[in-house]
Amino acid sequence: MVRHRGNKEERQQALRRYLRSNPFATDEELAEKFEVSVPTIRLDRLALGIPEVRERIMAMAQEARSRMRGVTAEELVGELVELQPGVMGISILEITPPMLVQPAGVARGYYLFAQAHSLALATVGAEVVLTSSARVRYRRPVYAGERVVARAMVKVVKDSTCLVSVHSRVNGEIVFKGQYIIITPDAATGGGSA
Repeated sequence: MVRHRGNKEERQQALRRYLRSNPFATDEELAEKFEVSVPTIRLDRLALGIPEVRERIMAMAQEARSRMRGVTAEELVGELVELQPGVMGISILEITPPMLVQPAGVARGYYLFAQAHSLALATVGAEVVLTSSARVRYRRPVYAGERVVARAMVKVVKDSTCLVSVHSRVNGEIVFKGQYIIITPDAATGGGSA
């Protein structure tokens, strides 16, 4: 909890810094963190020229999609919000009622797997990407209304093989982990036209 209730300028600067490292924070989360009301956060954002979370995510997503190779936007599960091909990527998946197992009310595991897997493929950044193997762990159930933020990191690149690690979190808590070995046939064949 950050205590910036008294000084408006200090709070606004702290808000700007916080949103640089946590661009997906909602106004409600920010209000709780800074111990002020949601309208105060909205006024601070307006004064700083910072758009609301949906607009921030859409702008980041548009920029990230422009760098995507190997996976189409239709194949991607979740909203791609950041992509540095060959390095890292971030996507967000909002869990909706059609994604749930009834009557348990938990998200079907294949949505978490598909989000992480498609993000891993996009993060490699090659034109042709194939999954050689995957090792995954589901850490806890995910429920309707939760927002899953998946972060993929390329850990190792050797010849035409990449090891990509994906951690998916809800409110900072890891709910899914995956290690994907991705091969890029074009790298192995030097471009590979038949």
